[in-house]
Amino acid sequence: MAAALALAGCSERASPGWAGYAEGDYVYIAAPIGGRLDTLAVQAGQTVARGALLFTLDDEAERAARDEARAQAERARAQAANTETGRRREEIAVTEAQLAQARAQAALARSELARRQQLVEQGFISKAQLDDARAAVEQTSARVAELQAARQVATLPARRDERAAARAQAEAASQAVRASDWRAQQKRQSAPADALVADTYYRTSEYVVAGQPVLALLPPANRKARFYVGEAEVASLAPGQRVAISCDGCGAPIAARIARIAAQPEYTPPVIYSNAQRAKLVFMVEARPEPADAPRLHPGQPLEVRRDGAN
Repeated sequence: MAAALALAGCSERASPGWAGYAEGDYVYIAAPIGGRLDTLAVQAGQTVARGALLFTLDDEAERAARDEARAQAERARAQAANTETGRRREEIAVTEAQLAQARAQAALARSELARRQQLVEQGFISKAQLDDARAAVEQTSARVAELQAARQVATLPARRDERAAARAQAEAASQAVRASDWRAQQKRQSAPADALVADTYYRTSEYVVAGQPVLALLPPANRKARFYVGEAEVASLAPGQRVAISCDGCGAPIAARIARIAAQPEYTPPVIYSNAQRAKLVFMVEARPEPADAPRLHPGQPLEVRRDGAN
């Protein structure tokens, strides 16, 4: 009986460590624009470097829209530049030629008026003919004034409001080019960090819905240990505290620091196969190892976590 009590007492003593398992925070890579999967440059289990191409979607429509936007932006910039200057030199030359012709006609009309005044004084023509000559002088003089004003206007830029509207239109066209470039770039997705390709969800030539992940990445920094601590012990733990993680085949214990302690308790998850801890009220705790040691943890792997004696 004494031996049985002794064994029972041993089974009820607190475990020197806490049971848990490795977990990963996966990064799901998707394109915000849908399309046919043209290329899948990686495979599950492959390690990729930051910036490496992961996949591309069909971007024919986006490239066409981008070219159209660039052409419209070029036209808008040309129109804006045109409002800052006067007419072309050739157009001004035409106006100047017309002005010279009008001046010659005005000089001829004045000469004719003087001649008719003499004829009226001599009684050879009527006053009505003199009035016609005066009207011709006024008409040709007005034509000269009109062409002088037209030549001056031809050298001036457009009105201030028109120039502002043209500049605004050019800026809007430039922003449309930026939007088109962005849409085309989104059809090519690259790795945001060094990571393991955990899984792929599509094959080449399949249609990918906008926002639907094509693959999952697991960066080393996203691997962590999740373990469960009884309510009687959780008060002795704090974020930043060091712990040692052990697992089958891991070799030397892995140093880690506590990153999170759950605010609410829960019952031990079924994945923790410890008869001593099952059905106890526990708090979930997460610890993250150093990036160099993180690849030694594999999501789903059972772990044992202990306090680090260096605390």
